[in-house]
Amino acid sequence: MPDNSTATGKTPVDFWFDPLCPWAWMTSRWMLEVEKVRDVEVRWHVMSLSVLNEDKIDELPEEYRELLEKGWGPVRVVIAAQQKHGDEVVGPLYTALGTRFHNQGEGPTREAVVGALQDVGLPVELADLADSDVYDAELRASHKEGIDKVGQDVGTPVIAVPGADGEQIAFFGPVVTPAPKGEEAAKLWDGTLLVASIPGFYEIKRTRTQGPIFD
Repeated sequence: MPDNSTATGKTPVDFWFDPLCPWAWMTSRWMLEVEKVRDVEVRWHVMSLSVLNEDKIDELPEEYRELLEKGWGPVRVVIAAQQKHGDEVVGPLYTALGTRFHNQGEGPTREAVVGALQDVGLPVELADLADSDVYDAELRASHKEGIDKVGQDVGTPVIAVPGADGEQIAFFGPVVTPAPKGEEAAKLWDGTLLVASIPGFYEIKRTRTQGPIFD
């Protein structure tokens, strides 16, 4: 049976993110707006651009390779926090990390990770797990769950929303900037549900002409 309601009775939306990705950050802020205007509840999950690209890392530009090497730390810290403190800390920790990484321009530094942990009242010792593979099995399982729903030729974010028959349909995106608010957020959500209700719908895309706008 599809898991089509949360403990609060709201419609679940599963969201896979890598805190490194500014586009996932934009989409996640949109989903928080959707929670205000539609009867939905976001369930947060970790995926990893470092895991996604590890088999082709040598083919990537040097600058991106360096970024992906730094990307292991934040996702390891989030998955460790989830394992030690429960699913409920994932969303707030993502917000704290993303605010520091993107809005405040700190980037994925250890100092930013420690600050984010402090922001949400989690032990700063979790930052030490950025360099540990102790929870990599759980990280890879969370990543695989999201990617298996949508396919290999995508990145982050991945969202899974209710389809026509109650089963979840997963998409990469939507990729949008700035994050829509209020009625615009609601319209984009309604449109996402609309395309999810069409069997065989896969993709709408155009060239990005603007970078992420953090507000």
